[in-house]
Amino acid sequence: MKPHYYSVNEYIKDTYGCKLYKLALNGGMSCPNRDGLIDTRGCIFCSAGGSGDFAASAMDSISEQIDHAKALISSKYHGSQYIAYFQAYTNTYAEVDYLKSIFTEAITRDDIAILSIATRPDCLSLDVLELLSELNKIKPVWIELGLQTIHGRTAEYIRRGYALPVFENAVRELHQRKIQVIAHMILGLPGESHEMMLETANYLAHQDLFGIKLQLLHVLKGTDLAIDYNRGTFSVMEMNDYIQCIGEILEILPPNMTIHRLTGDGPKQLLIAPQWSANKKLVMNTMNQYFRDHKIIQGRNYQ
Repeated sequence: MKPHYYSVNEYIKDTYGCKLYKLALNGGMSCPNRDGLIDTRGCIFCSAGGSGDFAASAMDSISEQIDHAKALISSKYHGSQYIAYFQAYTNTYAEVDYLKSIFTEAITRDDIAILSIATRPDCLSLDVLELLSELNKIKPVWIELGLQTIHGRTAEYIRRGYALPVFENAVRELHQRKIQVIAHMILGLPGESHEMMLETANYLAHQDLFGIKLQLLHVLKGTDLAIDYNRGTFSVMEMNDYIQCIGEILEILPPNMTIHRLTGDGPKQLLIAPQWSANKKLVMNTMNQYFRDHKIIQGRNYQ
C-alpha cells in the first residue's frame, strides 16, 4: 500500500527507478561543541560516537569504508547504487582541502549516486559552501542540519550552541546553491509540550527544505541527558503519544517534503529509554495502522 506520506524511498524510486542503500561513513572529524570552540561536552543527548554509532572506522580510507559497508549489507541488498552518508560528528568541520579529498573520493565512485553530509549550520563557511556547490554539479549533495527545536530555552538546555538565525542563513545559502537540505527535529525534548513540538514542525514546513528527519528523543548511556533522566527531572514519550504527534506533524508539512525518518534506531547496548523504541518493527506497524485508522495525509493542514 502506498504510504500516506512522501517517504524518501518513494522519492528515490521516482527519481532513480530503484532503491538506494545508505552507507554510514566516518570522516574522522570532531565537533565545535566538543573540541572547546563552543563547548567540550557535546549536545546533551549525544553519545560518544557523535550520532555516528553505526558509522565505519575513521582509520580506513573512504573507499575502504564504502566497500566494507557494502559487504555487510550484501545479503539483504542486491542493488548497485548507494548513498554515501557522512554521519559521525560534524562533517564540514575540517580544512576545506581535506573535505574536498574525502568527499570527492566518495562522490566520484560509480556506485555512489548521492553524497549525504550531516553537519551543523554554524560550520558552513563560504569556502565550504563553494566546495559543496562544486560537488553538487557532479552528483546530488544532501546536507543534513540538526536543528532539533526552534525554542530557545530548549536549545540552551540541550547545548545546541547556535541561534535560530544561523540555521536560517545556512538553509538560505544552501538553497541558493541548489543544494538539498534535510532538517533534523527531535520530539520529546525535556520541557517541551505537544504544542511546542508542533510549532517547530510548522516552522520547518515553511523553510526551503527538501526533507525532514523526525526523531524520538533517546536517552543513551554515558550522556548528560541520562544523568538528568536518572534524577527524574523529565520523562520520555509513550509510544501512542509519539505516534499521535507524528501524525499531526505530517499533516502540517508540505506534501512535497520528503520524510527521511519517522522514528530512530538508538544503539540497543546504549539505550536507557524509551525501551519501546527498540522494537522498530512494532513501532512502524503501529504507526502505519494509526495513519490508516485516522486517515493521516501529509500536507492536509499545510497552509
